[in-house]
Amino acid sequence: MKILAVGMNYREHVRELKNTVPESPVIFIKPDSAYATATDENPPANKPFFLPDFSHEIHYETELVVKFCRLGRQIESKFAARYYAEVTVGLDLTARDLQRQLRSEGKPWEISKGFDQSAIVGRFVPLESLGPIQQLHFRLDLNGKTVQTACTSEMIFPVDDVVAYASQFFTIKTGDLLFTGTPSGVGALQIGDHLEAYLEGEKLLDLRIR
Repeated sequence: MKILAVGMNYREHVRELKNTVPESPVIFIKPDSAYATATDENPPANKPFFLPDFSHEIHYETELVVKFCRLGRQIESKFAARYYAEVTVGLDLTARDLQRQLRSEGKPWEISKGFDQSAIVGRFVPLESLGPIQQLHFRLDLNGKTVQTACTSEMIFPVDDVVAYASQFFTIKTGDLLFTGTPSGVGALQIGDHLEAYLEGEKLLDLRIR
């Protein structure tokens, strides 16, 4: 399993990071060791996320996550919807201090995005039960307060266009995941934080920080 992800796919998030709006999808990959689950079906205390020692600024980034259900490459955008059937909300955790440092030095920043348990996903649900993929609303509550909220219609690059673009370079395999980008409102995590992520009003992810 590989984890594809899109950076800077919501304009307000691009602005809050003081970046330039990209002309094509910004694709990066997280290793399978980054995968973790924090579904609402399990007591969150069973699988907390422990803040690592190598960073003092781990940021949450809430995103719609797509699970691929078939093999494909060089997929046309108009056929992309055939390759996924389930979605959820996930957390693309980012070591922002490391990312900032590596970027300033002109170095690759994979370690700031691909560290262990940095791709946390909630419970997957059938897309057909929710509606069109570009009309889905999701949000993140931190300690009971909403800190991120968006509709997928606000994406710079729609999901199917991202799938088409990414599949030019990477063969899509069954079980692969796609993190589709985060809206504005990202922030640093602290020990004791409680995160709850919702898709179309249904809580799918529940996580505590240790």
